[in-house]
This record gives sequence, structure tokens and C-alpha cells, in this order.
Amino acid sequence: MKIPIYQPTLSGNEKLYVNECLDTSWISSRGRFVNEFEAKFAEYIGIKNAIAVFNGTVAIHLALVTLGIGAGDEVIVPTFTYIASANPILQVGAKPVFVDSLESTWQMDPEDIERKITENTKAIIAVHLYGHPCDMDAIMKIAKKHNLFVVEDCAEAVGTEFNGKKVGSFGDINTFSFFGNKTITTGEGGMLTTNDPDLAQRAAHFKGQGLAKYREYWHDTIGFNYRMTNIQAAIGLAQLEQVEKFIGMKQAVAAKYQQKLAGLPVKFHSPVGNVRHTFWMCSIMCESEKIRDELRDFLKQHEIETRPTFFPIHTMPVYANKYEKHSVATNIALRGINLPSFPTLSDEQINFVCSKICEFFVK
Repeated sequence: MKIPIYQPTLSGNEKLYVNECLDTSWISSRGRFVNEFEAKFAEYIGIKNAIAVFNGTVAIHLALVTLGIGAGDEVIVPTFTYIASANPILQVGAKPVFVDSLESTWQMDPEDIERKITENTKAIIAVHLYGHPCDMDAIMKIAKKHNLFVVEDCAEAVGTEFNGKKVGSFGDINTFSFFGNKTITTGEGGMLTTNDPDLAQRAAHFKGQGLAKYREYWHDTIGFNYRMTNIQAAIGLAQLEQVEKFIGMKQAVAAKYQQKLAGLPVKFHSPVGNVRHTFWMCSIMCESEKIRDELRDFLKQHEIETRPTFFPIHTMPVYANKYEKHSVATNIALRGINLPSFPTLSDEQINFVCSKICEFFVK
């Protein structure tokens, strides 16, 4: 039985909407689906504005450009995250400042954020990792105290909630990814969200080549071609119509894993506090890096695909120009595994994965 780490679920109106794009020839960045997807997504998140772009990484870059982050500025970001959370900081000429994680939630440590703030700090990127939210009360309090911007990176956290409020609605400007392995997908795609109409207007201006609003083919700033296509938006709208179903299915998968792996020498990445963990990835942590790697090899032999948790960014060659110690993030990164986590994972597949994990630990 071959089990992938992830596969998208395209069970709704995706074909119907894409065929409409083809039948009407609206296949580029104009057409009804872009505006409708933006409006419905903003409504779902509970925020005033949503701006569609062609992937989640450019969404972060566009957010930083929109906020005016640049040379001489520092941006605080967790080291335990995918590298796309940090690369755009360098791309705008600013400096990423890495913080450690909390062992309980795997999210960025607010106390370490406070320690890393300097006179050059301009923003905090709060990454909601693997579907669990950061402590947004603490982060927003710090940001207000020091007059900092907050960018939420919600690439892995569509529908995730903190204290009853969806992530992507706390920060000044926030980003999402709709890559093929995300909870909802457009193949490639992303979104910015904000309650600030000026930031929304700036982001839309920059994403469309800096085109002036009231003069045809007149460009009054250097912008980018970050526009989402109508075909992407058509798929995204169909996916958004099913988002709560997908989340419920993923939470059910996580509950089954947690139940069946109880009693084994692994720690499950569980929700902590008044949160809604959407389990983009179901993750476990082994007792050591050696055991983690041996378990992954064993599962691979049985055609079960897994992923290691992200390597801390401060250890990557391009960022490792000075010694930094982030012990909690490094500990989680070296011991963690992402298990197959797609919504339609069957009971038979879950039982097979869990049986092999049990077999590994009793052999």
C-alpha cells in the first residue's frame, strides 16, 4: 500500500469553474473568479480586504514592500519555519532576526521576540506552523508596545483560530499560500489580507506592475507581476466552498492518529489553549534524531511517505554567517516527523501507517 504525504482533494466545482474560464476565454488575470475569490476569502477570514497573488512566497514579499520594509530594517521571524518565511526579508534588503520556539506549541516564543527587539526592528512575522496558531495576544501586545508591524504568515493555517478569531485577521497585513499541498489549493497561489484600506490599495498597486489607477498604461512606481489568474481563482473558489469540510476531515485524521499512537514513545503535536488546530500536517516527535531517521527509513521501506520537520533557518548556509543558538527549535526540528495528512486519508491507510509505526517500536 503506497501512501503519499499529501494529495489535493478536487471533489467540488473545480472542473465546472475552470471549464467556464476556458469557454469564456477568461484565462489570465481578469475574469469574475478573481474578484469573487477575494471577496469570499475576506468574508471567510473575517477581514475587510483580500488581494490574490500567484503564490504564498510573493505574498510575503509583497506584504513587506507594501509596509515599506527595506535596507537597515530588521524583521523578527521564527527560525523553525519554511525558508520562504525569511527569504523575502533579504529580498527587500532588510535583516531577518531569528527567534526560538515554544516546546508546547512549536510556535515562536514571545519572550524571545521581546529580547530580540532593537531600534532597527520594524516588523514581526508570526508564522502559524503546521496549522497551530501563535500566541497572538502576546505578539500583538509586544507589537503595540514597540510600535511594530505584524505580518501573519498563514500559509499552513487556513481556518486556524486563536481565541475564536481566525488567523490572518490579527496583523497589519497577512499572507496565505494555496500550493498543491495546502488545505485549500489553486495549484500555485496566495492571498494577502488586511483591514487597512490604504495597505490594500498599496498592495494591489504594487502587484499589478505599479499601474496608475486613473491613467491607462501609466506606471507611477516600480511594481511586480504578482497577479493570480482567473483559472487559479476558479479552482480556489471551488476549494473555499469546501474548506470547512476539508478541515473537519483533517481533524478527524489527526484524532485517529493520536488515538492509535497513544502509549508509544512519540509526542503528538496537539492543540494548546483556546485554539483551533487545523492540522495542515499531523506531526509527531521522537525521542532522538537517530530514532526519527530510523523510523522514517522503516516507513519508506513500506511505501509510506513522511517528511522531516523544517530545518531551522539559522542553520542554512545563506543564513549561518554567525553562531546562533535556538535550542527548542533545533530540538523539535531534529526529532519531528510529518505523517501523511491529506483529508481523504482512509481508515485503512491510517491503520496501516499506525501499524507500521507500532511495529517499528516493538521490533
